[in-house]
Amino acid sequence: MAEPFSLREVLAAFQTCVTERREVLLGPYLCGWRGLIRFLHSLGAIFSFISKDAVTKVQIMEGYCRGEQRERYVSLQAMVEYELAQGLVDLQKRSEHPESGCRTVLRLHRALRWLQLFLEGLRTGEEDSRTSVICTDSYNASLAAYHPWVVRKAATVAFCTLPSRNAFLEIMNVGSAQEAVAMLGEALPYISDVYDITQELFARHQLLDLP
Repeated sequence: MAEPFSLREVLAAFQTCVTERREVLLGPYLCGWRGLIRFLHSLGAIFSFISKDAVTKVQIMEGYCRGEQRERYVSLQAMVEYELAQGLVDLQKRSEHPESGCRTVLRLHRALRWLQLFLEGLRTGEEDSRTSVICTDSYNASLAAYHPWVVRKAATVAFCTLPSRNAFLEIMNVGSAQEAVAMLGEALPYISDVYDITQELFARHQLLDLP
């Protein structure tokens, strides 16, 4: 039986993600992602096109974090520095290193943006806000650009079947809708911080469009 989703757990993980030196620790980052994947699973099969990919990517990164070079994968910054210095990133086309840490994290990073926007939309929405609209808007502003038309079309149709905003807030497993909104308000700045640091790091090294 899979563990239920807990927003509190995701908050704790992303809270411990960023060091005083503004480095993103990969251990807590992947722990936060495992929590977010449970959230996607709790929404049912319609999100499997995102959750399956996220599961694969998290497993790849956990392999690096446990592997022979694990000290190079303690933080995002150390990983980028190491992989670029060693020529382990396919910058032009996917050939020798199709599953580099940089490419793998980039895919998670793009999905994190969608989840960040979606959760923010749930937090700030009205009680009768349509979650299908919140989700579609978040998707169009983030992941849609990286998906082929067929996937975009299927996703938009699937979003129409999403439960109500209150049902979503119950899935958070932190009590009432108000408590869930309050905890989202606490969690999202940490998620945003991790997203912004990653975005800036990848932009600086021209890694935002890895094939």
